[in-house]
Amino acid sequence: MSASQPAVPSVPYPAAGVSMRDLLASCAAADAVSRPPREPEPEKPEPVREHPEAA
Repeated sequence: MSASQPAVPSVPYPAAGVSMRDLLASCAAADAVSRPPREPEPEKPEPVREHPEAA
């Protein structure tokens, strides 16, 4: 192999053919799985309702 030849022959790369929608969806999915899970929301106690006959 001479110094003028590259070690890897240059091959033109074909277009990826990925739509912008698919690219954005894959980025959103990667972002979602790379974050730790959120802690659950604290449960709010239900308001106490008086029985109508109790009054």
